Amino acid sequence: MKNFVIPVHATSGSYEVKVGSGLLPTLGSEMKSLGLSGRCVVVSGENVFPIYGQTVLKSLREAGFRTDSVAFPAGENTKSLERYGELMNFLTKKQLSRSDCLVALGGGVTGDLTGFAAATYQRGIRFVQVPTTLLAAVDSSVGGKTAINLPAAKNQVGAFYQPRLVLCDTDTLKTLPEREKRAGLAEVIKMAVLADPDLFDLLQRLDPSIPPDALPEAIEACVRMKAEIVEEDERDLGKRRLLNLGHSFGHAVEQKSGYALLHGEAVAVGIAMACRAAAHLGMLDEGSLAAIIELLQRFGLPTETEYSAEDLFSILLLDKKIADGKMHLVLPKSIGWCEIVPVSRDELRHLLAAACGEEA
Repeated sequence: MKNFVIPVHATSGSYEVKVGSGLLPTLGSEMKSLGLSGRCVVVSGENVFPIYGQTVLKSLREAGFRTDSVAFPAGENTKSLERYGELMNFLTKKQLSRSDCLVALGGGVTGDLTGFAAATYQRGIRFVQVPTTLLAAVDSSVGGKTAINLPAAKNQVGAFYQPRLVLCDTDTLKTLPEREKRAGLAEVIKMAVLADPDLFDLLQRLDPSIPPDALPEAIEACVRMKAEIVEEDERDLGKRRLLNLGHSFGHAVEQKSGYALLHGEAVAVGIAMACRAAAHLGMLDEGSLAAIIELLQRFGLPTETEYSAEDLFSILLLDKKIADGKMHLVLPKSIGWCEIVPVSRDELRHLLAAACGEEA
């Protein structure tokens, strides 16, 4: 896979997203070149750190950083107030200062937790994203959204806080379990449905068994789209809300499952639900609906939910995309074009039934 660099010019700070093979050993020198120095705590998952932790620590030490590390259990439940408190106490015990930095080594859960800790520890400490999953590489590591979950709602506590660097070594994608690879592809499909018909066509031609590190065009297309949208709307007040395609419904399904579903799997279900809702409204034609659901299924992703509209409705009412008493749903009009549609509480209940397949 080719290496590429994509700049992100957010209002609160600019940085580069570097993607390619063999980058992990260069992390320390890359951070040093940005003027970072001092102490560095690597935050990772217990499934990731044994594989890549020593390579990262060695790179940081060779660049002159003094290092510590902490690893948490894998899974969405790590994005909790309890784990957040543990991390903050760890940083305090290690006497980190605002001149030091954090490194998030892992997938979206690690990036979200670390990013929120960086945003709030001593009112802000520098951090770097080192995504090791396809989902994190193409989506969650870029854009500065950080968050943890509450028992009542996902990502309810968070901050917009940009990293100083995103460095994705695609060699780490080779060790992804098959299920994690498929989950990451859900975010790639989301971007295709959202704004890139050519990417959608590419995915339709791809062999579903292709390893994620062999998807240079798809990864680069997703990162470039995400960077452009973040530059235009860093704080999710306008165009960036389009990136929530599949997420309102998907988050509700994910939470209702007790996070037994991976985030990408829930997003896949959410995309299918959004498409069915759009078809119900007459926005999306039946051919496009079938093509999108077929593509999701082709990569082994779920497109149905076992939960009823009533099961999901109360969860959706806590969604952050509710404003002025209306839910702002992202619904497709065609492959490559979506719109934000405000719906009332009663309309939401009706649309949710259609999205769950409960209405013809």
